Amino acid sequence: MGDTIRPSPSSSTTLQLQTSCLVKIETNSETTEQSQDSHESKIGVSNLMAWLCLFMILSTCQTAWALDTRSESKLGYLTRELLESAREPEFFGWLKRIRRRIHEDPELAFEEYNTSQLIRSELDSLGIEYKWPFAKTGVVGSIGSGLQPWFGLRADMDALPIQEMVEWEHKSKNNGKMHACGHDAHVTMLLGAAKLLERMKDELKGTVKLVFQPGEESYGGAYHMLKEGALDNFQGIFGLHVAPEIPVGTVDSRPGPMLAASGRFIATIKGKGGHAARPQDTRDPVVAASFAILALQQIVSRETDPLDARVVSVGFVEAGQAGNVIPETVRFGGSIRSMTTEGLVSLQQRVMQIVEMQAAVHQCTASLDFMEEKMRPYPSTVNDEAMYKHAKQVGEALLGESNVLLAPMTMGAEDFSFYSQKMKAAFFFIGTKNETVKSVKRLHSPYFVIDEEVLSIGAAFHAAVAISYLDGHAIDTQ
Repeated sequence: MGDTIRPSPSSSTTLQLQTSCLVKIETNSETTEQSQDSHESKIGVSNLMAWLCLFMILSTCQTAWALDTRSESKLGYLTRELLESAREPEFFGWLKRIRRRIHEDPELAFEEYNTSQLIRSELDSLGIEYKWPFAKTGVVGSIGSGLQPWFGLRADMDALPIQEMVEWEHKSKNNGKMHACGHDAHVTMLLGAAKLLERMKDELKGTVKLVFQPGEESYGGAYHMLKEGALDNFQGIFGLHVAPEIPVGTVDSRPGPMLAASGRFIATIKGKGGHAARPQDTRDPVVAASFAILALQQIVSRETDPLDARVVSVGFVEAGQAGNVIPETVRFGGSIRSMTTEGLVSLQQRVMQIVEMQAAVHQCTASLDFMEEKMRPYPSTVNDEAMYKHAKQVGEALLGESNVLLAPMTMGAEDFSFYSQKMKAAFFFIGTKNETVKSVKRLHSPYFVIDEEVLSIGAAFHAAVAISYLDGHAIDTQ
């Protein structure tokens, strides 16, 4: 499509300008001779129009560049102000005190009553409204106008059944329980973001929802939060998880599939017990279970495309207690994982078929429990590409382009995946590695520690993602 400049009909020359900046000069058919002056005049007009086109294009590009630059400058200013605020000694001291209080009192899934109370107390002191309980202990705070769009920031609260082996002043006071996955830091960072956002509440172009979620470790707390309506009408959500593999001051993520879908299973094979000296009188479930466990390994090695990541792992086997007795039953169980939710369903079907058939071959019976209510299978965590790009740009403004890394896909699982099924979501890892403070042990280790410098960074990252999201989507809701 092009714009056409048409002179009056009496003119002997028609100039036609198209958007490609090509200039065509048509002469009157009655004219048979052209003077040198007329020829030069036409060339001059042609050149003039070409330069005019070029000027218009450059002006348009310069305007667009100026708008982008102003936008980037605004984001850079926002992230700098947020991070400087979160690093102020008084603010940082407050963050450390909160994190250490939570670390000293770890609570398992759906038992986070003290943690929930601490969160509500801090929100009360900040003057932030909230609703609770969701999924027993969950809390959802609200900052802003209350109007759409609603954007969520999420932190999980639960600890692990691990005995802490780190000797320090704020070691876990609850025997056999530890924040070995950094959820104490997640809660602290989100409370820090709440404090930053509350200072700017009158400037928010919508509403930020603070999602403090129970039961991430194996029990699908996110599923129950959704089921109880805690995240109804959210347009998007962002989550952070500490990562001891990457340095403090860096973050990483990736668009699309990021973490695996995961499920558990327990198999029970029942035979006929008896004396080990008379195996012919028994139906040995140990042999049947052994064949089943070996056969399960062939699902990945012989049935799965080598480029399609899947895992079948058996984690425990329980049989008899005496060496001279063949037991009546054997129980074993483990986990299955796939980078797609469809792949997980396929693995469930094959695990059931193999265990039941191997039991039948050995004249035993089998039953399987995939624990879909108690330990609900997790879908694959998939980052929305636009939301990932938005958070990535914020991270680059906050930390520098070189400190926002592309994460590899991993077979770990996260119940943040339930949110990513329902709305536009982005999940990022935030680095805690620091050789000086020895924060190098992996997640779920009894020796896990973090560099608390991450608390300020996480608080600012959360707040900046939310503010800039609302800024960019406010017009869409007018």
